[in-house]
Amino acid sequence: MKPIVRHAVLSATCAFATMVLVSTANAQVKPATKSKSPESLKWGPAPDAFPAGAKMAVESGDPSKSGEFVVRLSLPAGYKIPPHWHPTDEHVRIRSGEFDVGMGDKLNAKKTMKMVAGDTGTIAAKASHFAIAKRATVLSIRADGPFAMRYVNPADEPRKKH
Repeated sequence: MKPIVRHAVLSATCAFATMVLVSTANAQVKPATKSKSPESLKWGPAPDAFPAGAKMAVESGDPSKSGEFVVRLSLPAGYKIPPHWHPTDEHVRIRSGEFDVGMGDKLNAKKTMKMVAGDTGTIAAKASHFAIAKRATVLSIRADGPFAMRYVNPADEPRKKH
């Protein structure tokens, strides 16, 4: 094969392979979940799995069923969530305020990472963690349902306190 023809065939093959890879990658990318405007959300008390004082609104999906859901939580200043874990990964986005998150089985404010508006993070399934809202904070949580929250220390379980 002549060098010019070989080069043309090689270029065409590379271009085709790139198109196939790009279209395959695009087909596997999940579309972003479109957030509802804050005005359109229906707020109410957070489920009793959370300590009293939090408010929650569903952005998309249904946390009580299988499948992806997104909820928005509103927490007052000083709100604490004792060490707990979830059976699925938890993806967090801070919308406003300051949210200090720590990993482990004991709530220790000195062992937290500060998250502020715009910050995002993922906590792996079954990883014990805790959180403190330093000031009034709103965050979005995306996970796979049904939603479940297990406290490390049974004495921290809010459902037993009701």
